Amino acid sequence: MAIKENDIVNVLTKLECRTNFSIKKITEYMLPKLKEAFYLHIENQMPHIIIRPVFEVFAAELAAIEGVTKREAYFHSAEMTRFPKRVNKGINEIHYGISFKFENSKAVTLFIKKLITIVGG
Repeated sequence: MAIKENDIVNVLTKLECRTNFSIKKITEYMLPKLKEAFYLHIENQMPHIIIRPVFEVFAAELAAIEGVTKREAYFHSAEMTRFPKRVNKGINEIHYGISFKFENSKAVTLFIKKLITIVGG
């Protein structure tokens, strides 16, 4: 069973991830003490976290965390303004990233801590 939106928000708050803005079903967060953005998107009441495509080389490592699942395709959204763009289905470029789903709070905690380690070097 997947984690619920308020549970994932509580974990992100506890880990001191700060919120920048919310538009529609997407919220931009920053990792604590780092200038690395990621996004929380709610799709059919199922939350998932999207990270920049530059982290593709770490995707398997992040997905290996128990309770974490990487979605096969890139996630596209015009609201993810800190991410790069590419052409998806239309003729215009759109922002995109790597999407992960979570089963529980522990998986989110381990994922964010691993991401902090990766970004922090």
